[in-house]
Amino acid sequence: MTAAPNASSAERVLTVPNLLSFMRLLGVPLFLWLVLGPEADVLALVVLVVSGFTDYLDGYLARRLGQTSKLGAILDPVADRMYILAVVFGLAMRDIIPWWLAIILPLRDVMLFGLVPFLRTRGYSSLPVHFLGKAATAGLLYAFPLLLLGDDTGTVAGLANVFGWAFAIWGVGLYWWAGILYVWQVRRLMATVPPLKAQ
Repeated sequence: MTAAPNASSAERVLTVPNLLSFMRLLGVPLFLWLVLGPEADVLALVVLVVSGFTDYLDGYLARRLGQTSKLGAILDPVADRMYILAVVFGLAMRDIIPWWLAIILPLRDVMLFGLVPFLRTRGYSSLPVHFLGKAATAGLLYAFPLLLLGDDTGTVAGLANVFGWAFAIWGVGLYWWAGILYVWQVRRLMATVPPLKAQ
């Protein structure tokens, strides 16, 4: 049975899920160093696999242990975006993916960041993550390890490259589609919710 979260647990910082999220964030510079320094691609892939596993684990434990928190709700998507940015930058520096792909992904996040001031006028700091955004992130987090694995010769590398680009194309499309839906949600919010009264 899943423990029910309470108001005090929502404010907690030192929880098992939050510690896992902090560990994920520490893996970002490690991944970049492995890819751009010694080009230890196998170890870099291990970092990505561990990150993906802890991403699942921290959400599961937060629900199971009743340790959902406001900090955890922020750390999880931040860690996802940091990994996406780190991977696209590392792969672009290695000429595994084109620079246009490395640019259009963070552009979407810049667009969404620009919506925050409008949300604040209605008393919101962010919009809830919806399934499309999660599916897009999952697609990208599958795509880039496969593309890194595909930066080699042989049958396995060739298959990894094909599947990696398939996930990348779908992931980028869904990523931007989710972004456009967020813009539409903000537009509806601005039209239907009155602004906060000045104190």
